[in-house]
Amino acid sequence: VQLQASGGGLVQAGGSLRLSCAASGGTLSMYDMGWFRQAPGKEREFVTAIISNGGRTYYGDSVKGRFTISRDNAKNTVYLQMNSLKPEDTSVYYCAAGARGLGAMRQEKYAYWGQGTLVTVSS
Repeated sequence: VQLQASGGGLVQAGGSLRLSCAASGGTLSMYDMGWFRQAPGKEREFVTAIISNGGRTYYGDSVKGRFTISRDNAKNTVYLQMNSLKPEDTSVYYCAAGARGLGAMRQEKYAYWGQGTLVTVSS
């Protein structure tokens, strides 16, 4: 499955962005989906994940209450709604697809990765 992330850009602190991750070459409903991010000079970190049927979600501590993950399996797309953005949210955001099952917050779970989309939050 190929993943294409989009929706990144420049936004002021306190603003919002919605990222999309469109899948092709496979059926998204078969996969758990995650978003990760990597800031310059830092390791890639978990942001959020949603299981294949959308019935459960997971969030990193730094984004709880501000970010929301959702999916539309009919459109083969996963979304990341980001509100109350902070300068420390500045990163390249990656979507990823992995087999159903445990370990939603672990990068090793995810076999397929998109190319990333840059989010820059100005203060």
